[in-house]
Amino acid sequence: MRNSDYYFPAVALGIAFIAKLPGLYRGWRDPLVRSVGFLVFTAAVCFLFAAPPTIIAVNRITGIPNFSGPLVYGIMCAFSCACLVLIVNWRGGPPETIRRSSRRWIAFYAVAIILLAVFFALADAPVERLRDLDTYYAGTPFIREMIVTYLAVHMVAAVVTTTLCLRWAREVSDWLRVGLVVLVVGFVLNLLFGFAKITAVVARWTGRDWDALSTDVAPPIAATGGLIVTVGFLVPLIGPQISGVLRAWTTYWRLGALWRQLQSTPGDHAPLPRIPWWSAPDMRLTVRETAIHDELLRLQSYFDDQVRLRAHSAMREQSAEHAQIVSLAAMVAAAVDAKSAEPERDAHEEPSPGADALTAARVDSPDLLVKLSRALRSPFVAAARREAAPTGSSPR
Repeated sequence: MRNSDYYFPAVALGIAFIAKLPGLYRGWRDPLVRSVGFLVFTAAVCFLFAAPPTIIAVNRITGIPNFSGPLVYGIMCAFSCACLVLIVNWRGGPPETIRRSSRRWIAFYAVAIILLAVFFALADAPVERLRDLDTYYAGTPFIREMIVTYLAVHMVAAVVTTTLCLRWAREVSDWLRVGLVVLVVGFVLNLLFGFAKITAVVARWTGRDWDALSTDVAPPIAATGGLIVTVGFLVPLIGPQISGVLRAWTTYWRLGALWRQLQSTPGDHAPLPRIPWWSAPDMRLTVRETAIHDELLRLQSYFDDQVRLRAHSAMREQSAEHAQIVSLAAMVAAAVDAKSAEPERDAHEEPSPGADALTAARVDSPDLLVKLSRALRSPFVAAARREAAPTGSSPR
């Protein structure tokens, strides 16, 4: 792997962690918030310290050959622990049960990290190995135990998290299920990483040279798996936000036809607030919906219920809902034409039955404005406008 394959995800995850710091500070008492923050942090640190230049630098700074070995293994154990604790908190349940399970996993991995340090301190590994520490020292006392310990606890986390995610994915849907499926892929890759490493080590014990599994195959698997796992945890958190943004933009553009139709009438229109270019899409949507509601109120005295009834009658072969929406759209379009022809009509007259029908439809259908905007393209609306235009009919 190239150095950039380590540093690029480390920087990306570091930026993600920094972006989460305000939320982490505000919600520090929330175990789920802490777990997410720790997961992103350990993932970034793991990529940073696993890069060969960082390994060389750490060994030089400490003056201990191969000191980066147990350091990186310990960080990987912390990442595995973070995954398990986050899943425990994520799934929920009785608070005491969550705390008990979290503490057990934290204690288990804390013991594993301590053992890694103890085994390394007892071992004799004078030759610095940047890429093949596992296989080069596979038969060395205490280094052998250190390697087996970190691979064992790493694979335990992969098996447990994969099992939990598969079970949970059957019970949920939407973004949470997507996140769990992504997590399963990442944890399976972590498991394959462990198998590749332990296979190469066992091969050394039996006198075979399968070092390529450890030096060439395992690292990219681990890097890919770590990124996928991190993304899997983030998907259910940012997925709903992305969906909200997409829904707001989609609704905003779908309302465009109705908004332009209403803005085409003569006379003064309600002033629109100035919206900065960086404004959130939901704010833009709120402004457009408010403007449409205001314009519909200004058109009330122009609504002709006969236009609506004729359009509805012409659509007797359509579904009731579709006929209702298109007939209301025809009435609105005809009202725009009527106002264009007679802009000075009293806007304070008593609302017509057509206005009452529109109000009732808005109560029954929260997304009525979008449906009206889409229905303006219907040929029935065009036909109703042509029929209403010559008569100059009164809204009564």
